[in-house]
Amino acid sequence: MTISVGISACVLGQNVRFDGGHKQNRFVVDELSRYFNFKPVCPEVGIGMTIPRRAIRLLQLPSGDERLVDSKENEIDFTVQMKEFADQQIAHFDDLRGYVVCAKSPTCGMERVKLHIGNGNTVPGGSVGVYTRELMAKMPWLPVEEDGRLQDPVLRENFVFRVFSLNDFYQSLGEARSYDAFVKFHSRYKLVLMAHSPTAYKKMGQMVASIKEWDVDSFYYEYRQQFMDAIKNRASRKNKTNVLMHLQGYFKRSLTKDQKQELAALIMSYREGNQPILAPLALINHYLKEYPDPYLQLQTFLNPYPEELKLRYGL
Repeated sequence: MTISVGISACVLGQNVRFDGGHKQNRFVVDELSRYFNFKPVCPEVGIGMTIPRRAIRLLQLPSGDERLVDSKENEIDFTVQMKEFADQQIAHFDDLRGYVVCAKSPTCGMERVKLHIGNGNTVPGGSVGVYTRELMAKMPWLPVEEDGRLQDPVLRENFVFRVFSLNDFYQSLGEARSYDAFVKFHSRYKLVLMAHSPTAYKKMGQMVASIKEWDVDSFYYEYRQQFMDAIKNRASRKNKTNVLMHLQGYFKRSLTKDQKQELAALIMSYREGNQPILAPLALINHYLKEYPDPYLQLQTFLNPYPEELKLRYGL
């Protein structure tokens, strides 16, 4: 079963841009399409704009309000139409586990979109596209990433991991919202949380420990937001090294002295940036087959997504 992910139609390769072109992303089309069922949306076409069409832009008024306007005539304003379209779409996004948006777009850009002012200059730092702003405000737990940022191996891995994790969350807890189901899910992600945010790891551990004091539906929504916020943090090399050393401790009674030294050396080599994380992980997974441990075998940190995506090769 594939995972539903929203996407700007031009990033998928559809010729819907203002100039009649597209911005197809090869990683999306060639790699992620094997695992994700992409649902394309072009907000500009969605509100009735033609292909081709005049360009639009974000304009900051003297009041500070931002408007989506025609690039030549500021009086032609699409803001209300775009927000209404976004709200209509978002109402049908319950099945989405992520969203890939088009960078720099005044409708879809996630960050640093050019924000113009009346004298022709732009505001430092830019803004967020109107459609994407609505999406992130209404679904703050949803993984959202820009096509251009997917070229960065760290951002790419983090986005894909979050999509698979959110899908796992819904499969595990979408219907079976029992206290026991939450405890089991959290247990599988303990090392993940330790790597991404030690602070969230402690806070969420306390939250799960007091789970019976919560209404189960309230816990579901609060846990989902805290969990997705935590794993949005990029797992640092230092934190991942701590997790690897934690994993190493589970084999202290099983390995020989030489085997312990070999694993420790690989972990230190990773910590110093001389090895990808796959090197110590491969050895840990090898030892896990030889010396099975029920707790470790369930840890998502060891196998967070299909190996074929090769996302950890550069980490």
